[in-house]
Amino acid sequence: MAEYKRILVTAALPYANGPVHIGHMAGVYVPADIYVRYQRAQKRDIKFVCGSDEHGVPITIRAMKEGVTPQQVVDKYHAIIKESFAQMNISFDIYSRTSNKVHHETAADFFKKLYDDGLFEEKESEQFYDEKAKVFLADRYIVGTCPVCGNPNAYGDQCERCGSSLSPEMLINPRSTLSDAVPVKRKTKHWYFPLQNYEAWLKQWILEDHKEWKNNVYGQCKSWLDNGLQPRAMTRDSNWGIKVPLPDAEGKVLYVWFDAPIGYISATKELTDQWADYWCKEDTKLVHFIGKDNIVFHCIIFPAMLKAHKDFVLPDNVPANEFLNIEGEKVSTSRNWAVWVNEYVKDFPGCEDVLRYVLCSNAPETKDNDFTWKDFQEKNNSELVSIFGNFVNRTFVLMHKLCGGKVPSLHEDILDESDKRLIEEIQGARDKVQGSIEEYKFRDALFEVIDLARKGNKYLQEKEPWKKVASNQSPVTSDQKLIDNCLHLCLQLTANLAILINPFLPATSKKMLHMMKVVDKILDWENAGKLKLLSVGYSLRAPELLFRKIEDAEIAAQVEKLKSGLVASNQSPVTINQQPASEQPAIKSTIQYDDFAKLDLRTGTILSAEKVEKADKLLKLEIDLGFEKRTIVSGIALHFKPEEIIGKQVVVVANLAPRKMRGIESNGMILMAEDSSGKLHFVNPDNMINPGAPVT
Repeated sequence: MAEYKRILVTAALPYANGPVHIGHMAGVYVPADIYVRYQRAQKRDIKFVCGSDEHGVPITIRAMKEGVTPQQVVDKYHAIIKESFAQMNISFDIYSRTSNKVHHETAADFFKKLYDDGLFEEKESEQFYDEKAKVFLADRYIVGTCPVCGNPNAYGDQCERCGSSLSPEMLINPRSTLSDAVPVKRKTKHWYFPLQNYEAWLKQWILEDHKEWKNNVYGQCKSWLDNGLQPRAMTRDSNWGIKVPLPDAEGKVLYVWFDAPIGYISATKELTDQWADYWCKEDTKLVHFIGKDNIVFHCIIFPAMLKAHKDFVLPDNVPANEFLNIEGEKVSTSRNWAVWVNEYVKDFPGCEDVLRYVLCSNAPETKDNDFTWKDFQEKNNSELVSIFGNFVNRTFVLMHKLCGGKVPSLHEDILDESDKRLIEEIQGARDKVQGSIEEYKFRDALFEVIDLARKGNKYLQEKEPWKKVASNQSPVTSDQKLIDNCLHLCLQLTANLAILINPFLPATSKKMLHMMKVVDKILDWENAGKLKLLSVGYSLRAPELLFRKIEDAEIAAQVEKLKSGLVASNQSPVTINQQPASEQPAIKSTIQYDDFAKLDLRTGTILSAEKVEKADKLLKLEIDLGFEKRTIVSGIALHFKPEEIIGKQVVVVANLAPRKMRGIESNGMILMAEDSSGKLHFVNPDNMINPGAPVT
């Protein structure tokens, strides 16, 4: 760190088209905040900037869905996002927005500088156009059937069901989201940034000069560079965004990925008149915290833009995380498969640090990880409550009971091996935590803090100071010294825990300072590892619980909320691929109405699904029929993953005689449709209806 005079940390600008969810927090904002709080404790000159990204296609799509203007959308969600960050104690120095005037001016000036330097390539190309709406369509304005999974509502750039990267040309039956018209190709003019001209420089700068970057970041950059870079359009046809500052650019705005990262610069301008020190002086350390889907923009495109401009520093590191899945399934905002931060803080008031802890301890630092509500409960109850909180609480309770509520003396002449070992652990923890944070290994750093509390519990249990009190409640003099030493060290350990946990759980650290009656100054990193943080004879407050136990009923409610939210988001009808008439199976022999009337067909909702052991084709389903829950074994395992069908509604033959399959009694049958390729499809009602409703 000695070569840098200041640090500038940026966190990815969230789209202001919806609230932030825990995947965002785990991937970007919690690790960024940990790093910043640690650097502040080191008394380093650091700024932490972020803001809402308000000019993307998702904004206009959201506006259309809600029947409002794009400005109304960004105003609404900017406020929600900003409040969520504040509630989670994400300590930005500024949280700005790209609709601000200073940002429009900064981004336009940046573009004009590159244009005046002759760096753009002006090109005409054919792009999709909506003849009804009379506008060019960005990829996200085009939907159609995914050629990979058959999702009828895949976007022109990605299918949110299977995650495949797409282009509008790949979609089956593409249509405009604006008018439902079939898009056509028309010529349009745009300004392209010649990325290929920076390929050799990027290879040297990334592949040679930054081999210390995380493997996932380095590997993705290498893949892009090995495949060769192409010119990239930096303008779009739209009326929403930053207008291209050229006379012949009517109806064109800056490409959002040209505009958005410049938001870091404009936010710093808003924050301080000395903004140029953080952006233009070589002794600044610039660090971008992002998710893996933004790696190419922050490691290749934005650095190339900065290099072309010539006036700005380049990022020192881009510690991107992978994705956090939820209950085994990829987060999908369109299907409402997410845990929203603004809802979490309402459901678990005062437990913001619990979420920070779980997201950090399970952070997707090197690979995609999974958040489950059961693990959330386990980490809270078994680690925060039973280890960290338990140690602090026991120490304070025993101090009040055995030492009169004051910090006891340390009698160095009778220190034993276990005392000395604990002292070494306290002194060594600082370097372990510091080393991991400096290398962006926040999970490892947090483990060291919890492990120190675990060692404190073990020490306290071995010493058993409560047993060194005479039966008449009057301490024996020689034993009182042993009690004093034990609780003195435990209190000094508690003070160290407050310092070490502060970057991770700031609200918890604040509670501990209140109990110890000390000021924030103690949190300076230079105090970590010291053994005289609390003065002998100093009175401390009564203990208060740092964490509460989370009950099974709370977790069950969250799981049900997640599932019901997914069901509610699936109310639009599902289009089933039709087979050509010639390939339809022949109609079976005629039956009488009375034969049909014997069937009891009901709607059911799939509550759970799991594979049947040693049966490749079978899934065991639990289905809600409204009046009861049924177990049905169905031969659909080759067509659907269990996690994909939770919440789906199906038609059930409810009065079919029970039948044992692989030792499981199946009470009914679900009806499916089969297309010409043999693929099965759900026969869904047009709208979600109550389970158990008759199908007639």
